[in-house]
Amino acid sequence: QVQVVESGGGLVQPGGSLRLSCAASGSIFNIYSMGWYRQPPGKPRELVATIIRGGSTNYADSVKGRFTISRDNAKNAVYLQMNSLKPEDTGVYYCNYYGVGTGDYWGQGTQVTVSS
Repeated sequence: QVQVVESGGGLVQPGGSLRLSCAASGSIFNIYSMGWYRQPPGKPRELVATIIRGGSTNYADSVKGRFTISRDNAKNAVYLQMNSLKPEDTGVYYCNYYGVGTGDYWGQGTQVTVSS
C-alpha cells in the first residue's frame, strides 16, 4: 500500500520562508511526475508546481520566482522551497505523485499559514 506524507508546514510571517517535504512509501512504479497543489480557504485546489521525470518544472504564475520544486529520485521524495511568502499563499498544501498506469497518489495535506 502506498502512503504519501507531507511535512514542513506551519505559521510564518509575510516575507518568510518554509520548506515542504514529501515522501512516498510503498511501491509506486513508473512515476512520471511529482507535484504540489494547494487549497486556499474557501477555494478549490490549485496547482502550485510540478516536476516531471526528465526534470522539467512548471509553476503557477503566482509563485514563479518565489517557489522552487525539486526531487530526489533515490528517495522518491519531492520538496517545495517557498520564499517571500505572502498571505495569499495560505492554504493546505498537498503532495501528488502520478504514476503511468497507476494514477494519482495524494498526501493528507499540510497547513501553511502566512500571517503577521
